[in-house]
Amino acid sequence: MQAAVGDRLHVRGKVVGQADRLAEIIEVRGEDGSPPYLVRHEDGHEALVYPGPDASVEHPDEP
Repeated sequence: MQAAVGDRLHVRGKVVGQADRLAEIIEVRGEDGSPPYLVRHEDGHEALVYPGPDASVEHPDEP
């Protein structure tokens, strides 16, 4: 997984009825864009994240 500041982290819900979560990547702490990522969630909460297999990076220039 590779990311840059400004990309979005999309984490899919793990169970039926659980909403997906989106967060903006505000800092990349790994080498060459790898995790961990400091993210800001839609409610303003910030967290250090090591994304699992249920997560993907969305780049702002992608449709």
